Amino acid sequence: MFMDATLTKRDFQQLSSFIYDNLGIKMPDSKSTMLTGRLTKRLRALELSSFSEYCDFLFSPEGQEEEMVHLVNVITTNKTDFFREPSHFSYLTQTALPTLQKIHTYNGHNSLKVWSAGCSTGEEPYTLAMVLSEVEASQAGFRFDILATDISTRVLEIARRAIYPMGLIQPVAPLFRKKYLLKGKNAKNPQVRIVPELRKRVRFGRLNFMDENFGLPYTVDIIFCRNVIIYFDKQTQEKLMIKFCQFLNQGGYLFLGHSESLHGYDTPLSQVAPTIYRKL
Repeated sequence: MFMDATLTKRDFQQLSSFIYDNLGIKMPDSKSTMLTGRLTKRLRALELSSFSEYCDFLFSPEGQEEEMVHLVNVITTNKTDFFREPSHFSYLTQTALPTLQKIHTYNGHNSLKVWSAGCSTGEEPYTLAMVLSEVEASQAGFRFDILATDISTRVLEIARRAIYPMGLIQPVAPLFRKKYLLKGKNAKNPQVRIVPELRKRVRFGRLNFMDENFGLPYTVDIIFCRNVIIYFDKQTQEKLMIKFCQFLNQGGYLFLGHSESLHGYDTPLSQVAPTIYRKL
């Protein structure tokens, strides 16, 4: 029978080093209790009696192949909302897009490319799809494509399914609810689903920011990477921003979270508004 295992200092140091090297996420000593709670479920699932055994398995070739995805799913934090930080979407439509349209024509041959990097359970890319669909409806010929990535297969599964509890849609305007959300029929468990037309506008994929080659299918005009880099140290943040810039077109925009900043970093990005940067 499984007994609650104790995460020793040695095991924690091994795991935190492994997580940092492979995922870029810094795990200070204060995270030991959190890591214990989250990984205990994996020990039970694998029928292991200690974290030492878990480390041996995780670090093995078999563990790297089979367990890595589960480790990612249990240690990553995924908090998001529809229309989170609404000023960003206003800036996108009122300033960023008109500025980009002075340089480019976004139509069937050259659509506006948007990347939701660290998309979690999908609320952000679907919000982008709603906002840009409104632009598309009002501007003849305008076209857009949205790429959404995350490292967690668990949240990507939720995002692709596009079913959300009714309580999460409060930030969505009534007009958008009517146009882009379908109500479920279960009164005891009220849910909504993103309409098929909108689901088709978002392409989801798994991506680890620590990978040398992101393998994106194209460069993009806009990157939303909000409340993600706060989990990385400054060295990792700067390296990641430099990699982002390789995929961001000249004149393109990067949107960060409300507590994130690139102050002091050596990147070709200039701040144009709070937490909004442009590649000049």
